[in-house]
Amino acid sequence: MSLVFSLDLAPPRNDETTGDDIVLPGTRGKTAILVHGLTGTPNEMRHLAFRLNQAGYGVICPRLANHGRPLRVLMRTKWEEFYKELRLVFLRARESGDKVYVAGLSMSALFVLLLAEEFGEELAGGICLAPTLFFDGWNVPWYNGLLPLATHTPLKYRLFFKESRPYGIKNAKIQSMVHRHYSRAKLKDTEGVAKFGYAFFPVALFHELKRLARRVRPLLGRIQAPMLLIHPQDDDTASVKNSQVIYDGISSPVKKLVILRDCYHVITADQEREKVAQEMEDFLDQL
Repeated sequence: MSLVFSLDLAPPRNDETTGDDIVLPGTRGKTAILVHGLTGTPNEMRHLAFRLNQAGYGVICPRLANHGRPLRVLMRTKWEEFYKELRLVFLRARESGDKVYVAGLSMSALFVLLLAEEFGEELAGGICLAPTLFFDGWNVPWYNGLLPLATHTPLKYRLFFKESRPYGIKNAKIQSMVHRHYSRAKLKDTEGVAKFGYAFFPVALFHELKRLARRVRPLLGRIQAPMLLIHPQDDDTASVKNSQVIYDGISSPVKKLVILRDCYHVITADQEREKVAQEMEDFLDQL
């Protein structure tokens, strides 16, 4: 990753949002909500969505608040706004009478933990996919530790990480496809965001992720919902320690930690996505 400085501080406008949620009806009275990562897209969850749906699960892949809109809008969004909208999706799914499960990738795995703590047994089961409590992966830049200084100044709305290889993807074909888009992406445009996510990561959102992690960690011991954690051994963004801390901290009588050996951070779309889907299906089938 490299840092990008922008002088464009134009206030947010009511820009059109790009990208669509994925909603697939099921036949088993069970619904899985699959939530993409920060600056990502529901497309990250597409493979899992169709695999679970083939097994009879209803599937909802919502788009987190302000994702698909210009970065000047997204970067001013608080984690509480992301969680508020996801919480509403969960409550609406519960109204159907289905058992409801929630899986989240990266930052959204922390929202799974918040739901588990808030709703207890109303959440039939949770799945944390490469959860990110802290950035300690092998591709995190050395200056990551200095960024908290910028978050207390107006610089947090001017600094962005420019995503660089491997983009959380080990699969060479997918990585090259993402690279073709990200290498020509501009700060001000949303072209390709619905498919690939954002090529830039605002420092302001890095601050929100830190705030969210501080909120979640003290709650771990109160979580008792069945929980599956899946993490890549070679995660470029967040090491296996992230999942281990959660696994050791939660009080869930039913919990499992799966370590992947041949993919990077975006495990829902990378080389072992089929193994991820199978582990999820096996876990949910027993609940």
